[in-house]
Amino acid sequence: MCSCGEKKGSGVKAPTRVKTEVVNGSGFMVNGQSFVGIVEEREATAVSFTGMGVVKRVLVNEGQAVAKGQLLAEMDDTQARNLLNGAEAQMNQANDALERYKMLHDNGSLPEVQWVEIQSKVAQAKSQYEVAKKNLADCRLTAPVSGIIGKKLVGAGETAMPSQAVVTILDISSVKVKVSIPEAEISGITASTPSTINVEAAQKQVNGGRIEKGIQADALTHTYEVRINVQNGDRKLLPGMVASVQFVAVPQPLGSAASLVEEQTGRAMLPVTAVQKRADGSLFVWTVAKDSTAHRTTVTTGETQGNRIAVSSGIENGQRVVTEGYQKLSEGTKVTF
Repeated sequence: MCSCGEKKGSGVKAPTRVKTEVVNGSGFMVNGQSFVGIVEEREATAVSFTGMGVVKRVLVNEGQAVAKGQLLAEMDDTQARNLLNGAEAQMNQANDALERYKMLHDNGSLPEVQWVEIQSKVAQAKSQYEVAKKNLADCRLTAPVSGIIGKKLVGAGETAMPSQAVVTILDISSVKVKVSIPEAEISGITASTPSTINVEAAQKQVNGGRIEKGIQADALTHTYEVRINVQNGDRKLLPGMVASVQFVAVPQPLGSAASLVEEQTGRAMLPVTAVQKRADGSLFVWTVAKDSTAHRTTVTTGETQGNRIAVSSGIENGQRVVTEGYQKLSEGTKVTF
């Protein structure tokens, strides 16, 4: 029984964990590690009434597309309408008095002081009328921008307070994918670093745009937040969706000797440590086959720049190259990354 147990245990070997990079068509290297990101709206606008009152009806639902100026909700306007009617009556009365006193003023029968007082009363009545008119208009809540209704926070029959959000409007014509990057890797990411983003919920894979990189690390996780701008014309990417993000590492700045090698010849730049030497002096790298097995692949190298070396032949676009953990490998070893 002991012998059988040992035989069973020795026959199963866990795959060796390694770190890899994938060669793509531009000669750049794609980091084999994926980061988990969250889709965020480009901008969120909280829409609220300017006064207090009971909400009579809300005309939109969450997820509904709205246009700028569209009616979103209405507040009970009974009191505001009554105030407007009263202000209108006072203004009409003041205008009527002005017309009657004007005749006396023109005939020289009305003192100048009394005429100025009557004009002031007319101006006050007009001002009160305009305020009451605006208060009535403010009982109707319209969309200040176009977008998608994110959340409906107040329903019919509830009392809305000044500046209390009734709904939020999200602009998702473009979105941002927020990713937390470990401090050891943040220096390799710039505003123009290319990225590939896969969102399974939307069944969509896109290329990321400009990156906004945070400059303050999280005190507990020691990670930095980066946000990748992504175009979203078909509105399929929605806030809260989980995304898988891979960054394409451009190891050398534009204009350097190594970058010119990549641009002109399409040769990939590998970490110098990934290139090994056989006993006969030939060079090789460990590549990963489709069945996740590692194999020695002979390569020819060119110029070096920093800690990267150009590979002029031996590997092809799409091949996965082991960059860390190759010390534990032998021909045909199963790997995971």
